[in-house]
Amino acid sequence: MAVDLLRRVRRRPIFLVLLTGNALVGAAAIAAAPIAGGAQSRSTIGRTWPIAEPDALGEIEAKVATLPRDMSKAFGPRDKWSALKAASLGVANADRIRSVVPFYTLDFDITLPDGKTLYPKGFTFNPLTYVKLPQRLVIVHPRNLGWALRNARASDFILLSALGGQNGDAIDLSEKTGRPIYILEERVKQRLGLTVAPVIVQQSGTRLVLTEYGPKSRASATGGAQ
Repeated sequence: MAVDLLRRVRRRPIFLVLLTGNALVGAAAIAAAPIAGGAQSRSTIGRTWPIAEPDALGEIEAKVATLPRDMSKAFGPRDKWSALKAASLGVANADRIRSVVPFYTLDFDITLPDGKTLYPKGFTFNPLTYVKLPQRLVIVHPRNLGWALRNARASDFILLSALGGQNGDAIDLSEKTGRPIYILEERVKQRLGLTVAPVIVQQSGTRLVLTEYGPKSRASATGGAQ
């Protein structure tokens, strides 16, 4: 069970990590940084040896194998796990399309190896200038998961948002539907400017286009269910 949960964590959409974390800063800096000194040649001097390191996931799995098979007694019911709590969104009351530019402001200096400052702390830029979101994000409340499954493309990512006391169990729903279901994290909600659901997010140039679906659109797509 624990190993299975670890594998699910590894499937977290990498572009969400890039869009919300400091990894994006490095990616953007690399993409924007000028190449100093032009092309450089490489040569090998002296003896070399291959470097063999143990597989990190293998070490984790080996450690997990020594733990009790059922960890529920130690952690309590899964519906109480804070790691599975989704960010809350309101309900879309009407169809609306709007766009967001997810500007990012550096909270530290980015310097070159020689110590020269490439981008100073406080520098603000648009990450979408340097990265491309290959999939759409289909964000729904648990009660609209059926709508999401019918409207999401095979390459889209489905994220669950909380609504009042409804949070949904992403792991259980993934097993039941046969499709990976993720939770909407608070930092992703803030970075994408999300306020209501259902909403589909996709990149258009250097902007994010948010298409919100009101009751009429949800009813027409689900045969009356809202």
